[in-house]
Amino acid sequence: MARIITLTTDFGHKGPFVGVMKGAILRELPDALIVDLTHEIPAHWPIEAGFWLARSYPYFPPGTVHVAVVDPGVGTRRNIIAGEVDGHLFLAPDNGLLHALMNQPGARCHRLAEDWRARQGWPTPSNTFHGRDIFAPLAAGLAAGRIALGDIGPPAGELVPSLLEDPACSDNEIRGSVVAIDGFGNLITNIDAGLLSRLRKAEVLAGGRRMGLCRTYGETQPGEFLALVNSFGVLEIARAEGNAADGLGLGRGAPVTVVSTTR
Repeated sequence: MARIITLTTDFGHKGPFVGVMKGAILRELPDALIVDLTHEIPAHWPIEAGFWLARSYPYFPPGTVHVAVVDPGVGTRRNIIAGEVDGHLFLAPDNGLLHALMNQPGARCHRLAEDWRARQGWPTPSNTFHGRDIFAPLAAGLAAGRIALGDIGPPAGELVPSLLEDPACSDNEIRGSVVAIDGFGNLITNIDAGLLSRLRKAEVLAGGRRMGLCRTYGETQPGEFLALVNSFGVLEIARAEGNAADGLGLGRGAPVTVVSTTR
């Protein structure tokens, strides 16, 4: 077993929440290797957590347990789910975060049963910190091999869909959305590079601007807007040596259209 556990949350770094969650994992599995994927997911925005998780997990060894806690429904009757894809395990609330991953071929997913959880001897969970009280010990047990995926409860069945629709494609147009904004102000979309190959020559429309596709940030002059396929294989809108989000006045969920052109 890899005993690697990644953490993706919207906790940020104010207060002890990330550290306490790690402590709860280490209490159950002292030799766990915990990797912070990110704790900067915007609050209550599971879409971005699922987006980054789906594009990051292949860089980790099989057997890694990926825990994502972006959980505005914490303490309610929302389900907690655990799934497996490509030999990786994923643990998250059922709020759309894992919907795309669990729709991949060969994926299997189970729902945490409350009666099973109650028999584990874990502390009674609080109403506001399931990352510490449920996700942490469950992740440790999965990483150690003490818990099998099928142990935790029945197959999950139909999952809550993502709040963000997949890109809409036609012969001459792709319509997608901004999913994330990185630290440079680049607008990262849900339009995968494979979709762009459908178009003979593409231009990108966003925020009232039309821009061509470039290979690198350096192909334009400072201050100009550009679009390119980034290192995670998705369409990104940038501003050379500047901030595209501020310059275009766009945020998460903003529409982005790619059109075929002969110009």
